[in-house]
Amino acid sequence: QTEGNVMLEFDRSQLMRGSLEGCILKIISLRTTYGYEIIELLKESGFRDVSEGTIYPMLIRLEKQGSVSSKLMSSPLGPKRKYYTITEAGKWYLADFVKSWEEVAGAVDGIINGKAGGGK
Repeated sequence: QTEGNVMLEFDRSQLMRGSLEGCILKIISLRTTYGYEIIELLKESGFRDVSEGTIYPMLIRLEKQGSVSSKLMSSPLGPKRKYYTITEAGKWYLADFVKSWEEVAGAVDGIINGKAGGGK
């Protein structure tokens, strides 16, 4: 879509970033894992623009807030890796994220698909 000479394109990075923390917690809730594996799983799931520069600061923040804990463990391929495990507080945080996500997704879906405000 263009407006004048300016090409308009929705900035999906903001939308993706807003949901990324919850997705990282969900991945960690399924099994103890490490940063690179989290990045690969996110990319496989459609977060194609994620990078170490995005993920590692989020992991640090999640650890500081008590949602995950980490432990250096041996790696079959080289140096030790920092493995992350979800905490009880992280499970509560994840449950709250999922509830909020479902509410927002339902509201957006209602608007986009004309289910709100007497739409088609």
